[in-house]
Amino acid sequence: MDELISQVTTIARGMWKHRWLGLIAAWAVAIIGAGVVLSVPDKYEASARIYVDTQSILKPLMSGLAVQPNVEQQVMMLSRTLITRPNVEKLIRMADLDLGSSSKAQQDALIDQVTKTLEIKNVGRDNIYTLSYRDPSPEKAKKVVQSLVSIFVESSMGSSRQDSDAAKKFLEEQIKTYVSKLEDAEARLKEFKLRNISLATTDGQDMAGQLGAIKTQLQQARLDLNEAENARDAAKKQLELERSANTKSLMSDTSASISTPEIDARIDAQKRNLDTLLQRFTEQHPDVIGARHLIKDLEDQKRKEIQELRKAALANPTAAPANNSLAYQELSRVMATSEVQVASLRARVAEYEARYNKALEGMKVAPQIEAELAQLNRDYEINKKNYTDLVSRRESATMSGDLDSATGVADFRLIDPPRASPKPVAPNRLLLMPLALVAALGAGLGVTFLLSQLRAVFYDAYTMSETLGLPLLGVVSLVVDDGTAQRRKSELIKFLAATAALVAVFGLGMAVLFLMSNQAG
Repeated sequence: MDELISQVTTIARGMWKHRWLGLIAAWAVAIIGAGVVLSVPDKYEASARIYVDTQSILKPLMSGLAVQPNVEQQVMMLSRTLITRPNVEKLIRMADLDLGSSSKAQQDALIDQVTKTLEIKNVGRDNIYTLSYRDPSPEKAKKVVQSLVSIFVESSMGSSRQDSDAAKKFLEEQIKTYVSKLEDAEARLKEFKLRNISLATTDGQDMAGQLGAIKTQLQQARLDLNEAENARDAAKKQLELERSANTKSLMSDTSASISTPEIDARIDAQKRNLDTLLQRFTEQHPDVIGARHLIKDLEDQKRKEIQELRKAALANPTAAPANNSLAYQELSRVMATSEVQVASLRARVAEYEARYNKALEGMKVAPQIEAELAQLNRDYEINKKNYTDLVSRRESATMSGDLDSATGVADFRLIDPPRASPKPVAPNRLLLMPLALVAALGAGLGVTFLLSQLRAVFYDAYTMSETLGLPLLGVVSLVVDDGTAQRRKSELIKFLAATAALVAVFGLGMAVLFLMSNQAG
């Protein structure tokens, strides 16, 4: 600690030795600083306050129908990005600041200066923005702020319209793309259905369901055929018994009429059955075709039987049977009906067997067909869903654009119109003058310290002995007489007076500046 105090004392004594040079440097810096402070031109500030109202009665009413962006965030981002080079260039042209700029360098310097001077501040959470600009000319500053207010409002509305138009344009392009995709998917699905139209059903069953249904129908048809054959066989046995019991002699002459009541009854029953079938089915139905074939066979059989009976009657006129009893005729009718039913059921069983075999063959490729159909339906549904969503979003974007056109992004209200301050706001000379005084005193101290280090002097024997590393033989003391002491005292008074004069001059200047500013206010 003693060593530190010794070093500080040594430095102070060295600086005191060069005090006059330091005082001269302080005066020089003070004069230069005061001149700089007084020569800085006055700047006037123009400002305006804008309130951005982001609330609208239409927006809650249109909730869910139109897209409503975060208006507060948009306005805040706009306020932060408004001061860009294109906007500043536009502002300079609107305010006629570029009239004195003839070269590109001057224009760039003007843009940089305006960019640094412009300010947009958000006052708290109330969406109140303050726009300010400083310039040596109050009228020019006011004109700049007016132009900035116009750009601020126009940029907000323009950006909203551009966003809405860009969104609708993008959606239109996507809708056109998905229209093409949807048409392609519909064409592929249509081609697939036409290619596999034979496998389509009205009830929407798959191949396994169709096979099961056909198998059930085949089993039922076989059961019905079995029942019909059993009924026919029973009727045939009864008819044989009735025929053997009611045999009569043949007609006495060849000219006697020959009748076939059994075949006639069967043909009549078959024709009635055909009429019934034609009421239910078309000409191409298997049952109709089978009935017609059976009628034709019975008619052929009738002609053959008539020929045989005529030949037998001619050969043995006394042996013609007369099967004309009511029981025989009824049994013949039942037999004919049974034959018709059996033939019809056989045709039905054959048709169902053909369908079953065809469906069984189709089951081999059914998984691949069903997988392809599922893929086509899935692609179609996805494209259709995306297309529907895009159309809905386009309508929402259109409605949002109309909503913005009707209400605007926000309501900009000019609370305080652009106004320039009546007195300059910069430079603050009352603050700069003390700083200049502090700088002058610092410069004086710096000069004395630098000189003390450049022209170092030992002020005590111990420091000299430690620094030089030589033994100290003795010390000669200086005896100050009264004249020297009086001269030193006089020099101290002069130094203090010069220093006080420096401070007093600055104090007087600050007082004058203060009075002048009050009078101007």
